[in-house]
Amino acid sequence: MTQRLLVLLALATMMLGCEPGVPEVPDDGLPPAPPDDGNWIEVVPGGDTICSRGTPYRFFVRGGRSDRVMIDFQGGGACWSDITCGFAGAAGLFSEDVSSLDQFVAAIDGPLAGGILSDDPNNPFHDWTIIHVPYCTGDVHWGDARTSYGEAGSIEHRGFVNASAALNWTYSRYAAPDNVFVSGCSAGAYGAILHSAYIAQHYESADISVFADSGAGIITDTFLNDSLPNWNAEANLPSAFVPGLDRPISELQLTDVYIEIGRTFPNMRLAQTQTQFDQDQVFFFSAMGGLPQDWPTMMRSRIEDIRSEIPNFTAYVPGGSMHCAAIYPFFLTREVEGVALRDFAEELALGATMPAPAMCEGVGCCEDAVCAACAAAAEPDRPGYCQFCMNFPGSWAECATP
Repeated sequence: MTQRLLVLLALATMMLGCEPGVPEVPDDGLPPAPPDDGNWIEVVPGGDTICSRGTPYRFFVRGGRSDRVMIDFQGGGACWSDITCGFAGAAGLFSEDVSSLDQFVAAIDGPLAGGILSDDPNNPFHDWTIIHVPYCTGDVHWGDARTSYGEAGSIEHRGFVNASAALNWTYSRYAAPDNVFVSGCSAGAYGAILHSAYIAQHYESADISVFADSGAGIITDTFLNDSLPNWNAEANLPSAFVPGLDRPISELQLTDVYIEIGRTFPNMRLAQTQTQFDQDQVFFFSAMGGLPQDWPTMMRSRIEDIRSEIPNFTAYVPGGSMHCAAIYPFFLTREVEGVALRDFAEELALGATMPAPAMCEGVGCCEDAVCAACAAAAEPDRPGYCQFCMNFPGSWAECATP
C-alpha cells in the first residue's frame, strides 16, 4: 500500500470519527464534551482561575444537544468595599466558594426543579447542552484583580478570568452550535451581557440570545466611580471590537453596555427580566447609597432607554418583589399580561421573531402569584426564594390601598 493511500485512509478515519459541531478535543488535560445523556460533569480548569479566598474554581456541564448550547452565569451578590467584603461571610453579600457537583445537582433536582437548568420536559431547554459558570468572586463576572479590604483581607476578584476559562473550554468542545442562549440570574445577569459580546465574536454564525434575569444595573455614581475600579472591570470591556465601549468605565451605564453590544451585533437578541419591586436589587441600590423608592422608576426608564436605541432588545417585567425567576420552578408558570415567562424565553431563543415586551401595568404591578403562594404556605414549608416577598408590598406608595 502506497504512502499516499495510507494518508488518505487515515484522514478518512479521522473524518468519520468526528461528530458535526464537536471539534477534536485539545490536549489540555481537561474533560471532553460529555455525552448527550443529560448528566452533569465537573471541570476544574486550573491555571489562573481561583475563587475569592484562594480556593479552586470549577464549572459544570450537562451533556445535551451539541447544536443548542446554553451558557448560564450563576448569581450570588457582590462586594466592593471594606464593609461589603467584610460582611460577606456573615450577611451573605456574595458567594465565596463554588459548591460541589453533588450539591449543585441536588439543588437542580430539589428546590430548583422546574427551572431553566432542569430536565423537566416542560422546560424548553431541557435537552440543550448547558455550561453553568459558577460565581465566587464578588465582581459580577467582570473582574481581574486582587484587592485588599482592610480587616476583610484580600479578595481575588477574578470573575472574568474564571468565566473566560469556561468559555474557552466550551469553544474547544462545541465548534459550531446553531443556537447559543446566554443566561444569568442576579450577578449572573451582568456576566451574561458582558460575556455575550465575546461569545458572539467567537460564534459568528450562531443565533445568539441573552436572557438577563434580575440585573437592571441601577447603581449610584459613588459606586460607579469608587467601587468598580476595585475589580479592574474596565480592562475587560469588549472595547476592542465594540467601539461604543471604548471609553472610561466611569462614563458608562449598563444601558450603554446593552446598546453598544446590540449595535455591534444586530442579529443578537437581548432581553431583561425583573419584577417591578425586586427586593434584592433595591437592597443593593440602597447599600450603594440610593433611595429605595427611586429604583422602580429608574428601572423602567433604563429599559425604555435601551429600547429607544436598538430594535434587538425586549423586556419582561412582572409585578411583585421576587428576585430572579428563571432558576426557580415558577419559571414554568409565571405570567404577566397573559404572556408566560417560559414561552417568552423560548421565543427569544428559537422564535421566528423576537418576543414583544411584556410588562405589568398599574395595580397589576402590586400583584404576584409567587408571593401570594409564599404568604399562603405555612412558614416551615416556604421555599427559600420566599425571602424576597417579605413585607411586600410594604411601604411602596404605588401599592397603597386607596
